[in-house]
Amino acid sequence: MNTNIDFSSKFKLANIFSLSIFIVSILFIIFKGLNYGIDFKGGTLIELRADNKNVNISEIRSSLNSMDLGDINVKEFGKKGDYLIKVEQKTGDDNKLIPKIKKTLIDNLNSEINFRRVENVGPKVSSELLKSGIIAITLSLAAMLFYIWIRFEWQFSVGSIVALFHDVIITIGIFSIFSFEINLSIIAAVLTIVGYSMNDTVVIYDRIRENLNKHTRLNIKETANLSINETLSRTIITSLTTLLALLSIYILGGEILRGFSFAMILGVLIGTYSSIFVAAPVLKFFKVSYKTLEKKEEKIVP
Repeated sequence: MNTNIDFSSKFKLANIFSLSIFIVSILFIIFKGLNYGIDFKGGTLIELRADNKNVNISEIRSSLNSMDLGDINVKEFGKKGDYLIKVEQKTGDDNKLIPKIKKTLIDNLNSEINFRRVENVGPKVSSELLKSGIIAITLSLAAMLFYIWIRFEWQFSVGSIVALFHDVIITIGIFSIFSFEINLSIIAAVLTIVGYSMNDTVVIYDRIRENLNKHTRLNIKETANLSINETLSRTIITSLTTLLALLSIYILGGEILRGFSFAMILGVLIGTYSSIFVAAPVLKFFKVSYKTLEKKEEKIVP
């Protein structure tokens, strides 16, 4: 696919848009915070099935509120009559709590209740998981920075890290804005997003470096345009095929995979955008040219 789109003319407008969304995301993360799931907050997760299909969420929530269990989240899960309950257990022995919850629900709902799955995460474990998740994201970003620094010039490294921070912060910011739950699967999605975005950025950067050496009379603005257009078909095909798989998971994968697939869909869209409209403009800002590449080669040659 041969295209001749003037991407560089849209860099300024795209940067203003990206900066605005980035700042809004930061503000929401700081002042509203994140909706941590059981993995990070601690508590009990119960998947139940009620024989009486007329049982509704408000009745289940009302029954649990009478037990003074702390924060409670109830939502439909799969088929009619199936529910997912998340309880912030303040005190008490879990071995005694689960039978007590089951008895209370059976008495109040006048229906047989089957607990299909029960998971408990203590506060110490949850804090360790949160710390490990933050460390994993930080180390992955540091490793990417080191890789790009070795592979390309430092200007390329700065551009790739700016794009990665852009993708990660905006994705997490959207989860904060809409109060979507943050759990271990979302951390896995963020780490996958980092790798996907970096791969897309490296493909464009590699073509920019190649064209800087090939077309020495072109400035970085013209070289970026040429390089993005040359890799555009690859970018579109890769993004579309990935999105098709993720949309299938989102629609058919059930409630458990919905958060992960949604985060991945966001990451693919934002990562594709940032490779073109965030990573490339950084090179324009630093006025990278073929002379920049020559200086590095002179330092390498003894």
